[in-house]
Amino acid sequence: MVQQSLSDRIETTILSNLFHNEDFTRKAMPFIQSDYFTNSEESILFGEIEKFVESYKNLPTKDTILIELNGRKDLTEEQLKNLKLLVAGTNDDKVDLQWLLDSTEKWCKDRAVHNAVLSGIKILDNKDQKRTPEAIPSILSDALAVSFDNHIGHDYINDAEKRFEWYHTKEKRFKFDLDYFNRITKGGVPSKTLNIALAGTGVGKSLFMCHVASSFLTQGKNVLYITLEMAEERIAERIDANLFDISMDDIRDMPKQLYDTKVDKLNAKTKGQLIIKEYPTASAHSGHFRALMNELSLKKSFKPDVVFIDYLNICASARFKGGNISSYFYVKAIAEELRGLAVEFDMPIFSATQTTRTGFVSTDIGLEDTSESFGLPATADFMFALMSNEELEALGQMKVKQLKNRYNDPSMNRAFIVGVDRAKMRLYDVENNAQNIVDANQSPTKEDYPKPEQAYDKFSEFKL
Repeated sequence: MVQQSLSDRIETTILSNLFHNEDFTRKAMPFIQSDYFTNSEESILFGEIEKFVESYKNLPTKDTILIELNGRKDLTEEQLKNLKLLVAGTNDDKVDLQWLLDSTEKWCKDRAVHNAVLSGIKILDNKDQKRTPEAIPSILSDALAVSFDNHIGHDYINDAEKRFEWYHTKEKRFKFDLDYFNRITKGGVPSKTLNIALAGTGVGKSLFMCHVASSFLTQGKNVLYITLEMAEERIAERIDANLFDISMDDIRDMPKQLYDTKVDKLNAKTKGQLIIKEYPTASAHSGHFRALMNELSLKKSFKPDVVFIDYLNICASARFKGGNISSYFYVKAIAEELRGLAVEFDMPIFSATQTTRTGFVSTDIGLEDTSESFGLPATADFMFALMSNEELEALGQMKVKQLKNRYNDPSMNRAFIVGVDRAKMRLYDVENNAQNIVDANQSPTKEDYPKPEQAYDKFSEFKL
């Protein structure tokens, strides 16, 4: 007997489970096309199974399909013989449902792309008189977009048990190394979210993101840092300063042997990876970032746990040209596209945005101070302002104010202070007596203040 290829095996497995696995059939059949199968008999058999399921809302048996096949007048004796052998070769072996769905989805994508390429060649060779070459990008795009998504919504009564389980399932969160940020987010930010820092020029947008990126790296997370403002080396320099607890000026004077030792120790302490990718300002959008992540996965087996985009306002939109749409809709579109990317890749995204001119010097920034688009805070899951003035700068501090928070009540700890070491590009928790900012919606007690002895030190494992 000729050994089956891997493609033949998955196709046989799919056909077998369409006979015997109701869950699989219900979830997968809407996405399978008859022309995905590599031989005509498999395509015919799938067509018969599909027709039966659509007509009778039930799985067919082998006998019912054989009866239908015997009644067809368009099959040759050879085809009918091969079809009977194919039906007989199906089995009811138990297969893990999730594996089967994942494998079938990949197979559907591969076959859809294969067919799309063939269609494109036919068009270019003038063998398809109905379509022009302009149709090729759309054909390929449709093929690449093949995905199993058959969720039809939450059934409030019938899904009550699932909902109860969800209430008692601990959500995966990405923890900060800053006490108050963990308080206001209930222990960190979840996946599939867009988190935005709002600040004036030079206040600390990139500092905040470099610090948090460093923190996640020390926690063993894979971090992708996309910069559209500074060179890759500049971002890496800031992260070096943060992780080594050394000023950026001192890094440049560090002997090569000492620098290598610190890098080696860091590498030994964390399982995480950090990739920094630079794009020219306003040149890249969510499509470029998606392609980058797919390329990193393919070439380096790198899948980011969290992505930083520095920063949102100088991204491009995948849907609109900047000159053809108002800034409100343009920036809102960018935010929506980035949040969609976070959902697609099941990860949090951090980015930043500029304040208006009046917000540059203010220590009481509000949502109205968001530069260019009020549509941005409407899309973000978590948004906060970073503020400074001469007094705070002299104290080595920065004020943080919640603007929007889907994770917690934003009226709790609405504003607070964090310490800043700009030379080392680091943020840190401050002493209780520095938390002297109280607004109308905030009435902290002693219990609200962090206890220094309980402060989480991300660098405890990284004393180099």
